[in-house]
Amino acid sequence: MMRLISLNIGRAQPLANGKKVEMTGIFKDPVAAPTRVTRLGLSGDAVVDTKNHGGVDQAVYVYGRPDYAWWSATLGADLEPGTFGENMTIEGLESVALSVGDRLRVGDVVLEMTAARIPCSTLAARMGDPTFVKRFRAAERPGVYCRVIEEGEVSVGAAVEFMPYTGETVSIVEMFQEWYNPRQSEASIRRHLAAPIASRARAEQEERLAKRLAERVGSSP
Repeated sequence: MMRLISLNIGRAQPLANGKKVEMTGIFKDPVAAPTRVTRLGLSGDAVVDTKNHGGVDQAVYVYGRPDYAWWSATLGADLEPGTFGENMTIEGLESVALSVGDRLRVGDVVLEMTAARIPCSTLAARMGDPTFVKRFRAAERPGVYCRVIEEGEVSVGAAVEFMPYTGETVSIVEMFQEWYNPRQSEASIRRHLAAPIASRARAEQEERLAKRLAERVGSSP
């Protein structure tokens, strides 16, 4: 049975990232009180890099306890909920089992999965490891961004209901892998576009499709 084991909220604070200091909301702290979840995410949670994070299609970031257990074993250290900047830490939820369009009912809230998390230098700086982007990529345990289908209130300990998507879709791990593939096939791109992916991912896939079609025209006799 899946359940919500931590609700995590962050405030904007500075983080040294290479030679610069940036403001970030990646540091999330568990909260005990019931929390309101709106179409833009958890009440009180800071989203600083709005170009790459947040918005209605990436309102809530979810990570699972099985993936955390793998990381703890790999790194040789216990990782607390919120370490990866997720808003919800869920017992029994594993990245490899998830697909775009799958839904989670958590308390009064319904979430729909839209995209894999792509690691950036901010995550590496937060982990204190300049190689962590490569390590996160190799692990293929990205967690998942979600849009909010039904707003409401959630509390730690709530049961989580998993509702698989029944239409054409792509797995979260496949989406993660293909983001790094510079020669993603046209068929794969079209499969992504047929799924209810996040708007940022959709723009990326549409750009890739346009390039493939232009290449096809350019190679025609």
